[in-house]
Amino acid sequence: MVLALTVCGIVVALVVVGLFLFGLRRRLIQRSGGTFDCSLRWDAPGKPDVGGKGWSYGVARYNGDRIEWYRVFSYAPRPRRVLERARIEVAGRRLPEGEEELALLSDAVVLACTHRGTRVELAMSEDALTGFLAWLEAAPPGQRVNVA
Repeated sequence: MVLALTVCGIVVALVVVGLFLFGLRRRLIQRSGGTFDCSLRWDAPGKPDVGGKGWSYGVARYNGDRIEWYRVFSYAPRPRRVLERARIEVAGRRLPEGEEELALLSDAVVLACTHRGTRVELAMSEDALTGFLAWLEAAPPGQRVNVA
């Protein structure tokens, strides 16, 4: 009986520590400011895939001339993807369709882009999209930015 209670106590403590670390990591990412919730689908299909597969929920952070994207459900201290402003080309935007509506946040807008020749889709709120497009267009003089 004592062993079972000890094991249960250890399991509960590990779960609490794990949840605390998730929260601490997110807090550290957001500490420098310029973050927004952003789902990402890397190497997205050429035509809109409304099946909802391939989307990962994350937090994106502006850092100079790049965006660092972190998965929410990860302990990794480094960003999973880094998108350079000069390498992003916006192909268009659309609203989520079909099962995508279940996979993404309720107010999400999907932005189709290419980054270094790889098709990428970003899903974010309308406010975050406005900020993202303004950030793209605010490139330093001499950099070519393609926004459709």
